[in-house]
Formats: sequence, structure tokens, C-alpha cells
Amino acid sequence: MSLDPTVLKQLSLFATGFSVAFLAALWLSLIFWAFRDIRKRTRDPFMRILAVVVVAVLFLPGILIYLILRPPRTLEEEYQQSLEEEALLQTIEDASICPGCNRRIESSWLACPNCHTLLKKQCKTCGKVIALPWNLCPYCATPVEGTQKDQTNPSDAEQLSLDDDFLSQS
Repeated sequence: MSLDPTVLKQLSLFATGFSVAFLAALWLSLIFWAFRDIRKRTRDPFMRILAVVVVAVLFLPGILIYLILRPPRTLEEEYQQSLEEEALLQTIEDASICPGCNRRIESSWLACPNCHTLLKKQCKTCGKVIALPWNLCPYCATPVEGTQKDQTNPSDAEQLSLDDDFLSQS
């Protein structure tokens, strides 16, 4: 059984046409993919144009060159990393600072050891440390003396007089 040469010619013409169409579609899709990918990775217009031109002119070697030279992370990944770094820096910088002398203090301290500023107060009922502005203990729900400005404890007055005596002796 032999094939007619015209049938072979038509079959080879069809296969060639299909191959050319496939390669053209692959070429265009790689150009489009490179354009979309480089937009996600850089804002530099020169780099965007260069990436598309390299892929368009060199086709398969061009896509390999682009994959080697493209930025490793997308802009979204860069943004997420910068947010993580900022969050880490924020936790480092959020270390408590004394409002009186701007020195670092421990979060459990009731007063600053440097300037003697009252930082927190202690609930007389349960003994837990609470913030100065709070008028109610969140642990035992008992009313506590007023804010730092309203508060006039005898022990605070004694501490202030001791501080004044110390300053006057210096």
C-alpha cells in the first residue's frame, strides 16, 4: 500500500503549518508572560522594555536569559518582607521608655530608678500592677485611686520629699 505523493505533500504542509502556528503562539505567549512577570518584579520602565525585547528577539534563548537575570522576588514579596522587617523593628523600638527621663525601663517596674517617675500603681486589693490612668483594677474589679494627676498618696508625697531632699543636698 503506497501513499499518493499529493497526500504526503498536503500532510507535510498541514504539519508544517501547524508547527509554525504553534511556535508563533508559543512565542507570543512567552512575550506576554515575560511582560506580565517583569511588571510584578520591577517598576523600572527600562527593565520592563528590555525584558520583553530580549524575549521577543531571542525567543527560547531569550526566555532563558530573562529567567536568569530577572529579579528574584516580586514587588509583593518585597513589600511583605519590608512589612515584616518594620514589625520586627517596631517590637524592638516599642521597649518601654520613661516619660520623665526617656531612658529604657522594664515593663514590670512601678517607678523609674533614674528619675523616680511613678510609672504604674499597684492594686491594694489583689496586689497586681496596673496602669496609672486606670480607675478600676481589671483583675479584681475594685475601684482604685484616680489618675496620676489626681493621685496624692502619702507614700508618693514622702517619695517626692525624699527626692527634693536628695536634689537639694547635691
